[in-house]
Amino acid sequence: MLIGYARTSTLEQKASIETQRESLRAIGCERVYEEQISSVALREALKDAMSYSREGDTLVVTKLDRLARSVRHLGEIVEDLEQKGVGLKIIDLGLDTKNATGKLMLNVLGSVAQFEREMMLERQREGIAKAKAEGRYKGRKPTAIRKAAEVRQLVAEGLSKREIAVNLSISERSVYRCLHNFD
Repeated sequence: MLIGYARTSTLEQKASIETQRESLRAIGCERVYEEQISSVALREALKDAMSYSREGDTLVVTKLDRLARSVRHLGEIVEDLEQKGVGLKIIDLGLDTKNATGKLMLNVLGSVAQFEREMMLERQREGIAKAKAEGRYKGRKPTAIRKAAEVRQLVAEGLSKREIAVNLSISERSVYRCLHNFD
């Protein structure tokens, strides 16, 4: 059985999650787990997909970065899948870990992906330092300011503070800040 997993980091990436879902269905995934959450957060849908999988199944993702946040994390996922006799397929790389070449390529590409991410973060830090030195860096607005309108809308729809926090991937405390500090 092919089991799909789709993830985006933010709720604003609706087109991306839909594209992933369509790609996974198109190659024959009978079940697709999806979530819109940061890769560093606890990912329940990934956990559920891996728990659901049985020997002989294959977990399918569209891209490597949708699955793992680092080489170490990727290794842990692959190890868990291998212990269960479950393969891993990454569509955009044409990679399947059910053979030795696929396993080798996964490790190589995982290392390259982590290197690229670290280089991007390094360039970002350099850019921020330069902007700060030139007095142009203002920083990111606090979550409560950015999410205030969305929080008020969800309150108007009758959602609880806890439901709002889960839906927007913010803390309950941020929900309260949105309601009390930005009216």
